[in-house]
This record gives sequence, structure tokens and C-alpha cells, in this order.
Amino acid sequence: MKKITVFKKGFMDVIPLTIPVIPFGIIYGVVGVELGLSPLVTFAMSFLIFAGSSQIAFAQLYTAGASPLVMISSVLAINSRHFLYSAVLAQYLNKLNLYWKILLSYLMTDQAFSVSLSYFKKNQKKTFSHYHMLGSGFTLWLLWQISTLLGIVLGNVIPEALGLEFAIPLTFLSLIIAELKKYDHLLIIIISGAISLVTYNFPLKVYIILSAFVGLVAAFILTTKYKEISE
Repeated sequence: MKKITVFKKGFMDVIPLTIPVIPFGIIYGVVGVELGLSPLVTFAMSFLIFAGSSQIAFAQLYTAGASPLVMISSVLAINSRHFLYSAVLAQYLNKLNLYWKILLSYLMTDQAFSVSLSYFKKNQKKTFSHYHMLGSGFTLWLLWQISTLLGIVLGNVIPEALGLEFAIPLTFLSLIIAELKKYDHLLIIIISGAISLVTYNFPLKVYIILSAFVGLVAAFILTTKYKEISE
């Protein structure tokens, strides 16, 4: 399969998950300017950090006068799930050179991870399978930059009554809809969600790490028990 074909496949697979991304990006653009950041700084954060929740948290902490340590640790805590993503993808991308790994790690988002992982599992022997993640990741990157610019430019004319903030949780909910059909996945989702609610007010947003860790442990236990029963 040609590189461009795999790239287009990544683009097409991720498009359905990009619907909430545009209002999410607009929200960030609006929030950044409203918090007192310059349009240039607001856009630069989308280009450099490229992580919606982290960008909003960083902007809020920065304008509130938080120390660099607090800002950096908060962003790292929010993005800590990417360590888990990287560990999962490593088995499919470990043969790539350093430049490819750096590029794909920069473009990796929740949506790109979701659709590209499914593709990798089905096409492990394909030579150019990493172009799928290039396609899905670049699509998200481009839409995020455009929507950030829209938020910066149109922020003052978008009425608050539209309630665009709904797009933030919707972005992540769209990723797990397909998993709700699988009972074991649904159980793990419920467990992780419950842990995140219980630990939500813990400092440094560690609820993200704790809920993910407990979810992984639950998945390992369920997988192990399932193998024992099947054997």
C-alpha cells in the first residue's frame, strides 16, 4: 500500500472524531485572550504544547501568577496519559528512526492514538503503517491551529449563550463510544471514572494518573482471569 494511501486512510479514520475539536479549539482561543494573553502567545501555545486541556490549565496558571514549577508540573500531570499511549504504540513504531518518533510523538493526540492503534493492530506487517498516524495526527494538528485562530479572532463576537464549553468533555466521550459495546471495556471505564471522581480534588491533578493506573490494573486482572478461565 502506498504511503499517500495510508496517509489518506489516517485522515479519513480520524475525521469523525474531529467534530468536537473545532469548538474546543475556539474555546481555548477565546479563553486565552480573555485571560490576558496576547494573540501571539495564545496561538504559540497551540503550536508548541498542542494539547487542549493542558493549554487552558497553563493559561489559567500563568495569568494567575503561578510559579514555573507549578505550571510545568500541572501540564505534565494532565498529559501523563501520553506516557501510556507511547508504551502501547512502541511495539508498532520501535523500528522507526529517531526523527519519525519525535514527529509522531508531537502529533500524537487522544483521537490519533485511538484510530491509529486500531489500524496498527490490523496492519502490523504493512511497511508504511506509521503514515496512518501521520495522517490522523496532522489532521488534528491542522484543525487545532485553525480553530485556535478562529477563537482568537472571533472570541469577542461569539455569544456565551452558545455554551461551546460542552465540546471539551464531548471530545473525550467520542473516543470511548465504541468501547461501550464491550462489557469488559465498559467495566474498566466505570472503574476509572469512579476513581477520577473520588480523587478529582487531589493536588496537581493526580486524579488523571491514579484513574489511569487503576484502570490498567483492572484491565490486567480481567485479562489474566479471562486467560485462566479459557485455559
